[in-house]
Amino acid sequence: MGDNFAQMLKITHDTVAKAGDTYFDQEARPEERTWIYKRDIKVNELERTIRQQVITHLAVAGNAAYLPYCLLLMSLVKDVERIGDYAKNLSEIPDFHAGPPPEGAIEGELRDIRTGVEAVLAETAEVFQKSDTGRAAQLIRTTKDFARRCDQLVETVARSDLRAGVTAAAVLGARYYKRIGGHALNVLSGVVMPLHKLDYFDEDELPENVLETLH
Repeated sequence: MGDNFAQMLKITHDTVAKAGDTYFDQEARPEERTWIYKRDIKVNELERTIRQQVITHLAVAGNAAYLPYCLLLMSLVKDVERIGDYAKNLSEIPDFHAGPPPEGAIEGELRDIRTGVEAVLAETAEVFQKSDTGRAAQLIRTTKDFARRCDQLVETVARSDLRAGVTAAAVLGARYYKRIGGHALNVLSGVVMPLHKLDYFDEDELPENVLETLH
């Protein structure tokens, strides 16, 4: 189950990266679109496989000790599946014929957000597998910062005099990257937060040794 979950995360990272290329180039070549959609189908298949494995595993007597981990995976596979969906959405923005993101500060900020979100995704599988609480907390803080920057960028674009198509492309790009980062944050929360507080992050509730990694 853990290996399949790591594979889901690897595929979605690659899909987000490819979708980012399509978004910034504003050219959705058929072969790239097909590649993205096939990767998303694979993620959906892995989601169903993991759920089936969880049910089968818990049906065997003596496996009750694994219940928390199984429940954790049952929840988090949906987050990873949603990352794949947002990657598809990102790759579809060129269909609006809006043109590339506006040059200058807005494009620079979007590219920086893209780089940061992809970097978080690249680490998430290993951090989760190793239960690296310190690094998970650091990545959560980083992801929350990128979410704030996405919101600020949307406000900046809304106050600009950009034409409608370019505005739509920039706003959608920022929102999709925020949601991709948000679902990665949910996965990372499974490393540092108790099961009943999954998708929730409060630094005040972290153990002292984890807090030390944030300073």
